[in-house]
Amino acid sequence: MSSTGRKITLKSSDGETFEVDEAVALESQTIKRVIEDVCTDNGIPLPNVTGKILSMVIEYCEKHIEAPKSDDELKAWYTDFVKVDPYTFFDLLLAANYLNIKSLLDLTCQTVADMIKAETPEEIRKIFNYKYSTPEEEEEIRREHQWAFE
Repeated sequence: MSSTGRKITLKSSDGETFEVDEAVALESQTIKRVIEDVCTDNGIPLPNVTGKILSMVIEYCEKHIEAPKSDDELKAWYTDFVKVDPYTFFDLLLAANYLNIKSLLDLTCQTVADMIKAETPEEIRKIFNYKYSTPEEEEEIRREHQWAFE
């Protein structure tokens, strides 16, 4: 990707710094608001995003603003991009939400939906490592959301 001029420094929660083209940074509505409202000479701190995840977010944003690729090529890249361990994946999803990057949030949410669409409630609990505290709570949830169990 070619440089487009102004650089923005992003600071992760674990102290890593990343210098990116402004166009890449502006993919995030959160960062865009900071750039518009605050002096960014000392960098933009991102306390909810680690360096590992921020580097992935930057990679995604750079890919997203590159010259258009074929739909098939881009879909293949997206598929490979989200093939990470579950902890990294959910940190990426949370970062997409925190940074307000709609296309990345859409991608990660669609990936979660695809992961669970054919699963039973018990299998979904296993995927998310979720256990109900009591059988009564589970029954209450089943009553409140009966449509989801049909």
